[in-house]
Amino acid sequence: MTEELKQAGLTENESKIYLALIELGPSLAGGIARKTGLHRRTIYDTIEMLIQKGLVGYIKENNRKLFQAANPERLLEIIKEKENLLSPIIQSLQLKYNSTKEKEETNFYKGKEGLKTIFEDQLSSKEILILGASPLAYETLQFYFKWYDKTRKQKNIKTRIIATDKKIKKSKIPLAEVKYLDEKYSNPVSVNIYNDKTAIILWAKQPIAILIKNKEITNAYKTYFELMWKIAKK
Repeated sequence: MTEELKQAGLTENESKIYLALIELGPSLAGGIARKTGLHRRTIYDTIEMLIQKGLVGYIKENNRKLFQAANPERLLEIIKEKENLLSPIIQSLQLKYNSTKEKEETNFYKGKEGLKTIFEDQLSSKEILILGASPLAYETLQFYFKWYDKTRKQKNIKTRIIATDKKIKKSKIPLAEVKYLDEKYSNPVSVNIYNDKTAIILWAKQPIAILIKNKEITNAYKTYFELMWKIAKK
């Protein structure tokens, strides 16, 4: 139980002494020393800290101090006090964290789980533009995309897709508009554009992706997409 008390914020010596007093009841410093194996000087110094925390009290009997553990519920009160103390600090840190999140960033993802992170991030957008959609996507994340498309439909997130493979059909993808380029432009790389982010995905046995959060880059890709959208055919 010493380890659990240490997790709650007590030092090892504080934990030992508090547990000893729980077992012994009102005790002299000598009795605590024998129970814990700690030096008497350490006992007095540590008990002073426990008294300040409200975990130990004492009474005088025949001019000697008998130390007694406080109700264990005091441990919960200490945790609540720490929460109250940290609450305004956390709010301040949260503001700084949120402002940091708004900064430009580039992240690399590898494997299926990494790609899921990107696609779930897309579910916060209003529209997703996909340039160079690959049928390998549905082969790689076959069962995942059933959930993804269902969730996207529930959130009413539309998508416009430019593909080269006619296997990618509008009828199979909810809330989608699909156009096609000539198959000679086919390649395993697709670009997903949403919000202020651009995801460049290489669909392979071990897929990898680069997610860029930058408004200027994303706007440039959106412009390029709109140009290709005019050229592509239904």
